[in-house]
Amino acid sequence: MNQSTQRIERPGYEFHTDPEFPHAPADWSRDMAEQQARRENLQLTPAHWRVIRALQDYHARQEDGNINFRELHDALDEHFHAEGGIKQLYRLFPQGPVSQGFRLAGLEALAGAQDQSFGSVV
Repeated sequence: MNQSTQRIERPGYEFHTDPEFPHAPADWSRDMAEQQARRENLQLTPAHWRVIRALQDYHARQEDGNINFRELHDALDEHFHAEGGIKQLYRLFPQGPVSQGFRLAGLEALAGAQDQSFGSVV
C-alpha cells in the first residue's frame, strides 16, 4: 500500500521519517522508547529494536486497525522462531512482548494484552 492510499484508507495515520522505523507513529522516537525502557528497567538491544520494528510494521499492515491479540502473539512466535520464538520474546520483554512491546513501540495497548486481575493479595 503506498502512502497516498494509506492516507485514504487509514485517516489520521501519519508516516514516520526514521528510515529504520518507517511505520512508527508520527509522535514516536527512539529516545522516547529508550526513556520508557529505562523506566521499565530494560536496556534496549538490537534484538529489542527488531521486535519494536516488527510490532510497528504489523500494526501498520492492519488496515482496519483491529488487531487480534492471539493472532499477533502467534505471528510473533512464527516471525522470531529462529531466535527462540515467543519464549525468547518474553525474556526480552518480561512484561509481555505484546503489552510491553507496544508501549515501547509507541502503539496503543491491545484489549487482552494485560490482565489487571493478576497480582498479589495483601
